Amino acid sequence: MFKIISSLLLLSFLSTIQAQEIIPFRITKHNNIIVKTLVNDKDSLDLMFQIAMEDASISPDRKRNADHIIFKDEISDRNTIKIGKKKYENIRFFDNELTGHEADGKIGTGIFKGKIFKIDYDNSRFVVYDKMPDLNGYQSVPLLLKNEQLFIPANSVIEKQNVEAYFLLQSGYSGGILYSNEFTDGKELDKKLKVTGEKTLKNSAGQSVITKNGILPVLKVGNFVLKDVSAGFFAGELKIQKSSYFGADLLRRFNWIFDAERNKVYFKPSKYFKKAYYKMN
Repeated sequence: MFKIISSLLLLSFLSTIQAQEIIPFRITKHNNIIVKTLVNDKDSLDLMFQIAMEDASISPDRKRNADHIIFKDEISDRNTIKIGKKKYENIRFFDNELTGHEADGKIGTGIFKGKIFKIDYDNSRFVVYDKMPDLNGYQSVPLLLKNEQLFIPANSVIEKQNVEAYFLLQSGYSGGILYSNEFTDGKELDKKLKVTGEKTLKNSAGQSVITKNGILPVLKVGNFVLKDVSAGFFAGELKIQKSSYFGADLLRRFNWIFDAERNKVYFKPSKYFKKAYYKMN
C-alpha cells in the first residue's frame, strides 16, 4: 500500500512540475469561459477567452472601468495583463468589440503563443506545458491555422451521408454547430434536418437574413460521436456566414490539448460530453 501511495504521489509531482502554469477560469451558463485579469496593474476586468483571436479587446457594454487602456484609432499596444501571479507583456487591445455575457472584453490565444496549452473543462482551468503531457485516452486531428484562427475537420451525417468540413473553433458562440453559407448552399438543410426555430431580420435595404436552428442527427469528431447536435444555418437573401462554427457548447464537451506549433489538437470527452444542448434564443 505504501508503494502504491508513493507512486501516485510521484506521478502527481511529475505532472505538476511538467505544467509551467495553471490559469483558473469559470464557465458561464452560456458556455463562455471567463478569466479574471488585472490590466496595466490598474483595471480589474473579466475577459472572455476567445479561441478565434490572438489579441484582446474591450467591449462597449463592459460593466467595469478600463480607464488605463489608452487607445489610438481603436487600437492600444504595449499593455500588460496579470492573471494570478503571471504577467503577460505587450498585449494589444482593440476597442468597441462585442463580447459574451458577463464579460468586459475578450482575451485570445496570444498568451499561449509558442506554448502547449490545455483547455481543461473538467477542472475549469488552462494548463500550459513546456513538454507534451500524457495523452492517454486522447485522439487527435490536424489543425488548420488561418489568419490566427483554428479550424478542425469534422463529419456531419445528413440523411446517412458523411459530409466533411472544416469548422472554426469559436468559443464566443454559445451554441453548437453554425454552418457557413458555402456549406449550406444546395444541401436543403431546412428539409433534411429537424428545424426547431427560425428568426427573420431585415437590413436597411429590406434584405432578409433568416436564421434557422435544427438538429443534426450525428456529428463525428475523430472517432467520437455526438448525437442530436444543435445546428444553426442561414437562409434568405443575404449571405453573411463565411465559416462554419464549432461553438462553445461543443468545445466544453471535450478537454483539449494544442501543440505549440498549432499543427495538431488532442482531445477526449469531458464531464460535459453528454449534457443537454444549449438552446439558442
